[in-house]
Amino acid sequence: MVPSGKANSRHAAAARDAIITSRDNQWLKRFRAALSGERGDGGFLGVEGARLVEAALGSGLRVEALLVSDSGERYFARLPASLLAGVQTLRTSDRLFAGIADTQAPHGIAALVRPTETTIASLLHRTPLVIVLIGVQDPGNVGTILRAAEAFGATGAATCPAHGVGTADPLDPKALRASAGSALRLPILQGLSAPDLLAKLRTSRVKIYAAVPDATVPRHPSPNSGASMLKPWEIDWKSPAALLIGNEGAGLPEDIVRAADARVSIPQVAATTAVGVESLNAAMAATVLLYEAMRQRDDKTEGN
Repeated sequence: MVPSGKANSRHAAAARDAIITSRDNQWLKRFRAALSGERGDGGFLGVEGARLVEAALGSGLRVEALLVSDSGERYFARLPASLLAGVQTLRTSDRLFAGIADTQAPHGIAALVRPTETTIASLLHRTPLVIVLIGVQDPGNVGTILRAAEAFGATGAATCPAHGVGTADPLDPKALRASAGSALRLPILQGLSAPDLLAKLRTSRVKIYAAVPDATVPRHPSPNSGASMLKPWEIDWKSPAALLIGNEGAGLPEDIVRAADARVSIPQVAATTAVGVESLNAAMAATVLLYEAMRQRDDKTEGN
């Protein structure tokens, strides 16, 4: 007798499942490498934890396999069946899962995901709002900025090196966790140098704004640039725009700032003591600026 309905679904799922009992299993080796940040055959990356796995399944990206440990069954049971269609499920023990996990207290659930390649055209297909990270080295900052970018309606992001200082991989495990899955959903362009990217943005008539520290902070004067200095609300964010965010310590290189259409700074109150806040960090500044962009673009909140 052939099972039907839910029973049939469970029967089909059981047929796809495989039990892994050896640390030398090839699937386990692939998960171990992917969760440590390596990209093996096919360019698959590893995501770990209930929230990220669900984000991966719902992102539309190709998910090759799920790995579920005994303790991870409770998270697996909460996943919508519609997201699991066609995805191979592998089961293993908590002990073997802990041996490949990137976190100290693993949930016991992970996935192999294949990210899509982003082109400059995919960033500009609507009225663009692109966040460009230049020399942002901390994966946590990169992930936080991408999370804010998705939350506040950015159409995409790009990561670039600057004068030998690279930007952390947005798909690095720490960046992925900090992004809460946004790095899987947001189009992210990697590989272009900052001058090449700015040239392509300018060709597409995208206005380029360089985020710099508040000019009222004397220890960090603004770079000497012919570009005008604007406050966040003085920019027309409804028009195609790219926001440049620089290195956590050094900020944006001066030649990059000079290449921008304008500089933008976030006003701060003057320090009342000898030791005060020097400037907002990269992730905080990006969040404030992206919020102002969303405020202008959202007709419901405009003018409030």
